[in-house]
Amino acid sequence: MDAIMSNPVIQMLSDPVLYIGLGQGLLLTLEIAGVSIVLSSLFGTIIGAMRYSGFPVVSHLATTYIEVVRNLPQLLLILVSYFVLGLPAMWAATIGLTIYTSAIIAEVIRGGLNSVPVGQWEAARSQGFSFLQSMRYIVLPPAVVKMIPPIVSQFVTVIKDSSFAMAIGAYELMFKGTILAAKYWRPSQIITIYIVISLVYFAVNFVISTVARRLQKKLSTGRGTIGN
Repeated sequence: MDAIMSNPVIQMLSDPVLYIGLGQGLLLTLEIAGVSIVLSSLFGTIIGAMRYSGFPVVSHLATTYIEVVRNLPQLLLILVSYFVLGLPAMWAATIGLTIYTSAIIAEVIRGGLNSVPVGQWEAARSQGFSFLQSMRYIVLPPAVVKMIPPIVSQFVTVIKDSSFAMAIGAYELMFKGTILAAKYWRPSQIITIYIVISLVYFAVNFVISTVARRLQKKLSTGRGTIGN
């Protein structure tokens, strides 16, 4: 028993400091990712609808934004938000991720809207619906079901990419793990720390994916087969 308790890994896993540090990092990771997901969902939907709208100027502006942002590294957007805009580390990471993710979500939204049969638009117009009313009541409900898998996939990516925030000193999960790795300096301890971090990322993303699958199944009830 003494030999087991003297094992460096066991000693580390018995230390509350490890869990407090990783817990604090996880909270900031979820905060950055959560705010970014909410904001990018809002802006991405608006930008995607703008590109799909068919109004030349509006569509061109949305297309320009999407094409420019998609071809920029997320880390660059985070660094610009931090060093150029002077935002606090947490908000710089959040804004950088939001700018990039909004462009990706916008493309998903456009693709989902393109999947809706033209006949549904014609039916909406025949009822005197405006563009916004058609989107809200006729087009978006079936389109959203098809958008869920790629959108959730992007949300999972946001959670993982929140680790870029360590580049500007945000104490998110990955950065906290790196700090703890300096405290527990033995190779076996360092490897264990990163294994624990990997399991945490997996657990969070697995929960999100599971909830999304159930939501998709619930929303698709009565709408026909949409795939797995």
